[in-house]
Amino acid sequence: MTKTSGDGIPAAQHNGSKKSATKRTGKPARQRRIANDVYEAELFRLQSELVKVQQWARATGARIVVIFEGRDAAGKGGTIKRITEYLSPRVARIAALPTPTERERTQWYYQRYIEHLPAAGEIVLFDRSWYNRAGVERVMGFCTPQEYAQFMRQTPIFEQMLVEDGILLRKYWFSVSDDEQLKRFRSRMGDPVRQWKLSPMDLESIHRWEDYSRAKDEMLVHTDVPSSPWYVVESDVKKHARLNMISHLLSTIPYTDVPHEKVVLPDRPAASSGYVRPPRELSTYVTDHVAELMGDPELYR
Repeated sequence: MTKTSGDGIPAAQHNGSKKSATKRTGKPARQRRIANDVYEAELFRLQSELVKVQQWARATGARIVVIFEGRDAAGKGGTIKRITEYLSPRVARIAALPTPTERERTQWYYQRYIEHLPAAGEIVLFDRSWYNRAGVERVMGFCTPQEYAQFMRQTPIFEQMLVEDGILLRKYWFSVSDDEQLKRFRSRMGDPVRQWKLSPMDLESIHRWEDYSRAKDEMLVHTDVPSSPWYVVESDVKKHARLNMISHLLSTIPYTDVPHEKVVLPDRPAASSGYVRPPRELSTYVTDHVAELMGDPELYR
């Protein structure tokens, strides 16, 4: 039997002959990591380019859809946050759909996703997408074999329709090793601001690692097509994954600098209207929490 990685990729493709390789991914046990200052500088440069993409999309009416898929704790959410950090929420939207309602279950499967597709000048980032059917629904038995088979037949056609209509569709699979995923799950358990990310479904995925690998492999066979290919992002190192994914995304979009008028800040006019600010006592201010923390309640008075 051919040894495979955690995402079902033959280990030989990942230098699996090296003894230092991990048991499932074949990745080097130790990887040189980018320095924090270099990471921050490059991330900001890429984010500046994303702002140019935003301006280009608004000026040209381009419609961009980016799909983020991968295992739980693979780093999708963190990458999405970095992409949207400096973008306008009126232009770049995140679509993270909840469990379908009873009514939505009776609709055409793609219907609830269609309403989130972009209009002219918009960018939509799908934090998981219609590919739920090929992953969690297939593995957990939330869809019938007939529904799954129909999804595999229809998805390339559905995506071809989006592309032919002019939508720029990009699909990214974030690949994380089983050891790294487990490490991230454990870190979430004791983190009060990230515990909500750890659901019973996440824990179930630990026991079904190989089932998810098989599902992912089969999904790629049917949906990794020339008109809408999948791009795999190695995500054991989050910072590397973010830079690699954003850089690749930028390389696939034919954006250009959009000329815009230079903004000149006018001088403040001299006070001449006789306006007098009402006494502070007439307004209700929030408690000065910072001053309390610093032990000086008179700090900002």
